[in-house]
Amino acid sequence: MTSKFSQIVQKAREAFKFGKTRDIAFRKKQLKALQLMYKENVELFVKCLSEDLRKPRQEAILLELNFLIDDIGYILDRIDQWTTPEVIPATIITLFDKSVIYPDPYGVVLVMGAWNYPLQLPLLPVSGAIAAGNSVIIKPSEVAPATAAVISELIPKYLDQECYHVVCGGVPETTELLKERFDYIFYTGSTTVGKIVREASNKYLTPTTLELGGKSPVFIDNTVNLDVAVRRLIWGKCINLGQTCVAPDYVLCTKDIRDQIVEKAKEILKEWYGDDPQRSPDLCRVINDRHFSRLVEYLKDGKPAVGGYYDEADKWIEPTLLVNVSEDSKMVNIFFLLKWLMNPLYYREAPLALYLFTTSGKLQKSFIYGVKCGSLCINDVVVHIGRRKFNYYFREKPLAFYIFSKNKKRVNTLLTETSYGGSCVNDVLIHLSVPGLPFGGVGNSGMGSYHGKASFDCFSHKKSCLIRNYNKIADLIAANRYPPYSEKKINFLSFMLKERALPSWRSVSYVFAFSLGILTYYVSQQISKISWAESSVIWDLYKDYILKQ
Repeated sequence: MTSKFSQIVQKAREAFKFGKTRDIAFRKKQLKALQLMYKENVELFVKCLSEDLRKPRQEAILLELNFLIDDIGYILDRIDQWTTPEVIPATIITLFDKSVIYPDPYGVVLVMGAWNYPLQLPLLPVSGAIAAGNSVIIKPSEVAPATAAVISELIPKYLDQECYHVVCGGVPETTELLKERFDYIFYTGSTTVGKIVREASNKYLTPTTLELGGKSPVFIDNTVNLDVAVRRLIWGKCINLGQTCVAPDYVLCTKDIRDQIVEKAKEILKEWYGDDPQRSPDLCRVINDRHFSRLVEYLKDGKPAVGGYYDEADKWIEPTLLVNVSEDSKMVNIFFLLKWLMNPLYYREAPLALYLFTTSGKLQKSFIYGVKCGSLCINDVVVHIGRRKFNYYFREKPLAFYIFSKNKKRVNTLLTETSYGGSCVNDVLIHLSVPGLPFGGVGNSGMGSYHGKASFDCFSHKKSCLIRNYNKIADLIAANRYPPYSEKKINFLSFMLKERALPSWRSVSYVFAFSLGILTYYVSQQISKISWAESSVIWDLYKDYILKQ
């Protein structure tokens, strides 16, 4: 017996096979309809986001609706360019032929969204999938039921009902849905469920993009303006009440900077949210009881220096800064706490940073030359940063790594010698707003990327094609591949197939422009040698010629 999900997938597959979604004009029409859906239902979306997360209006509009609207505008401005086949420069052996890469849609795509941004996360990938020419099955998160219901209601009203479908439900429905055969799966959510999705995709060898999470570190040194840095840091953590996959999770800094951060955080939180943050209309709530209980457990891993209050009935956790966090806490993702054993110095893993406060020159020297670490900071001054692979010091590669520093050399070292999904220097989260920057994780924080052009590429197979002809010269050269084989043919074909750069049309245009410049200079020099009398004679002859015509 055919299941309900099988019928939905089959309907979408038939629409794709019929070629409906391949037409560029059709894609543009659907994208404009989706954009119109966002614009015409702003208040409805704000209301459902408030019901699910008590999300403030400003966050709902700027971080969900405007993000979706602007992404479609970016795609529509460039879709003609993206869908044009890419012609590859010829080699000697293909001089008479044409090498082309066609962006080919995969087919029927499953997009599974997450609950923390329940509008943006299930629908942002859909724009890229539509632009690439796919049929799409959308699965919003059941953990945000109000938003899921609105998506399910509106999508059929605005988009083609044969090509685009919404499936709602919890774990049982998702489990059944994953048994179907898709041509591509895009999942946003936890690493645990991401592994389940990846395992399900293996049955049909379905390509998959996983946008997961992980604990994102923040590095702060003593070169920055802490007033600005802490303000940016606290903003990035407090939006959506910290329920953001790239929210900053823990700070790597000296004790002196830590104490300054704590004091400035107290001032900023009071300025923004008043004496009682729970009454502020600008802070969300935890999505449900299960996630509330999970987050409260983190409070046991350290000492609250700021905040620490929570209210289970309201699903409220006050913005909190913990210090003296335990070594095995799930809140951190790095081996930066030392475990001393004996002399000489040993610890479980070589740390990313080692801070030493002493005036003893002998002790300083012993640390500089005798201790293996990523960087060594003596009395708040970085002495050296070694060229070791920092990514080994992360337990798992984070989705985001934030660096606050004015030291360009230090920033470059941290950017290039650590492994993470993406980074933002001297701010947090803002890198997601740049459509030209692909967004995605690596390792436990995910695989694949999207946003802007990367969304189109994510849902497009690069179909490589060589179009040959029957040119006699080309056929004469290629005839050496046919038997009987010989050393002469081997040598000839080896020479012809050897990679070598041919002049591009751009370089030819440069040569032409340069030659034209020289010619213009020569002509101007010759004209300058003509006397006034000679030029008058030439002008009279020219007028006589014109009159005769």
